[in-house]
Amino acid sequence: MEKLSIEQIIEHINNEKIFHAVAEDYSFSIKIDAYVHYACGAVHDGHQFRKELWGNCIHTEYERWYEEDPETKNMINSHPIVIAGCDSRFEYDLNRAPEDAVFDTAWGKELWHEPLSEEQKRKSLEKHKNFYKVVYALIAKLEHKFGVAIVYDMHSYNWKRWDREVPTWNLGTSNVDNDRFGADIELWRQALSELRLPHAIKSTSKINDTFQGNGYFLKFITKNFQNTLVLATEIAKVYCDEYDYIIYPEVVASVEEQLRAILPEHATNFYNKYA
Repeated sequence: MEKLSIEQIIEHINNEKIFHAVAEDYSFSIKIDAYVHYACGAVHDGHQFRKELWGNCIHTEYERWYEEDPETKNMINSHPIVIAGCDSRFEYDLNRAPEDAVFDTAWGKELWHEPLSEEQKRKSLEKHKNFYKVVYALIAKLEHKFGVAIVYDMHSYNWKRWDREVPTWNLGTSNVDNDRFGADIELWRQALSELRLPHAIKSTSKINDTFQGNGYFLKFITKNFQNTLVLATEIAKVYCDEYDYIIYPEVVASVEEQLRAILPEHATNFYNKYA
């Protein structure tokens, strides 16, 4: 893996170079093992939290972890193109628009003892801006090369906080073209429902049941690219104990292994249909 500037990463993409890199400020990672018609993202995987903010943050490390999407990068990391956040969404949220990306409150609780300075906000928003410069270059390259592309936007959610039965997998589709891509969305939902997870964990899958796909990563790509479908894919945190702060690596590995098979198959069917 290399440490590269934003300009170097974009130059590598424009030149179709194979590379693994972390941004020079360590805010996100990207790997491209081959230029294919699909990409995977894990924008909430990160847990880093800038040290100058530690003393001012009211939320504990556990409270931050609870709202992040740990292990989502590991679930998709075997695929040829993966871009993932390294920083916590509590510093800035890559899945929110720039004007909302730096929180004052988070999940009903004040986030800071003292309001952030404009310079502190600027540092965070610069990383947000740079991430989306790279996202734009990446999707532009894939659409130019293949005509169409599909992005698997991986997230997780805290299922135990719900007071009803919720699905293992939720697809948020309210901001994509359902008339055009509805059949492809349903095929992905069905494929996820057929996964077999350890410990008799059910693998139910629904559309717009817990979340509707309102994230900025999806909206940014959908707004800027007419022939790229983004599938906002949420897994309930059945792969960890969200209250006791324990990851179940055997469940993460099972998800990764099965996505390694079903995800490229779904992406290839999508490409063959629309290319």
